[in-house]
Amino acid sequence: MLIISIKDNESIDKALKRFKKKFEKTGVVKELRRRSAFEKPSISRRTELIRASYKQTTYGNINN
Repeated sequence: MLIISIKDNESIDKALKRFKKKFEKTGVVKELRRRSAFEKPSISRRTELIRASYKQTTYGNINN
């Protein structure tokens, strides 16, 4: 449970912004979206390999 204490003379907008930032850091929405549709393990491995190869080609040759 998230608790946001409102400070003296603090606007509701700033408190709401702090709440949203804290809530985003918990990763609840991200986990919910990930669990909404089942993904086969073979497909998840394939996507990991594709991402790794992309990162390798993009960031692998930094020194050259």
